[in-house]
Amino acid sequence: MRVVESWVEAPLAEFLRESSARLVLVMTSAGQVVAQHGFSRTLDVMSAAALGAGIMASTSELARTMGQGSLGPVAHQGRTQGVFLAPFQMPRGNWIALVVYGRETTVGLVQLFVMRLADQLRAAVPAAAPTAPLLAERFEDELNASLRTLFGR
Repeated sequence: MRVVESWVEAPLAEFLRESSARLVLVMTSAGQVVAQHGFSRTLDVMSAAALGAGIMASTSELARTMGQGSLGPVAHQGRTQGVFLAPFQMPRGNWIALVVYGRETTVGLVQLFVMRLADQLRAAVPAAAPTAPLLAERFEDELNASLRTLFGR
């Protein structure tokens, strides 16, 4: 497990123990990685974050087009594993959990554990945490800094 901010580590560790997740990304709605578990290559993390954020953005836009407030989580089930994407509100803006899980668990349990993870992350945010949204013009620099932190480069 690798985290950009230390306060994310304990809630994510508990989530991993409970959920039996194989891969996990916690990211901002812009795809900026906050924490990851199970990925072995930087390129995989960057691709998964970009695709996950894109899926959630397109799902939100589809909901808006249909006159819905939101469609909530997205789940895809394959033969041997599933992918669960869930947006959640944080003091710093909207975040997304991307979870890949196997047959040893169910989408319902993963959803329950992601909801608990979101609650624990909100409770763990330091009081002095900045509440300003991340700026688009600094996105690439922030992404590279996050990846260096996550992968120790």
